[in-house]
Amino acid sequence: SQMVEKFYVENAVQAKAKVDELEAKGYTNDEIYVFAHDKKRGDHITDALDTEKAGMKEQGFLDSMKNMFTSRGDELRSKMHGAGLTEQDAAAAESELDKGKLVVIANK
Repeated sequence: SQMVEKFYVENAVQAKAKVDELEAKGYTNDEIYVFAHDKKRGDHITDALDTEKAGMKEQGFLDSMKNMFTSRGDELRSKMHGAGLTEQDAAAAESELDKGKLVVIANK
């Protein structure tokens, strides 16, 4: 059976900590997804995250993640759905993204 875990975090520092925690629990990089809203379409990801609080290390770490997605609306929802969330959960997660949070999903 599929095991999907979903977390909301405030910034890149917390996102990296959560990913480290999930990897310690046995998730591989392939099974972890990070979603953030792209504030200005097409801009570098640092604009979508809280760069003041996020050190370059965390930022580079998120940039290097295979399953790091920044976009808007329907596109993010369908990617979150693809990562294992139900339509309902993906819609709820999107409203958290609207508030500026990041969503971390782990799917075994």
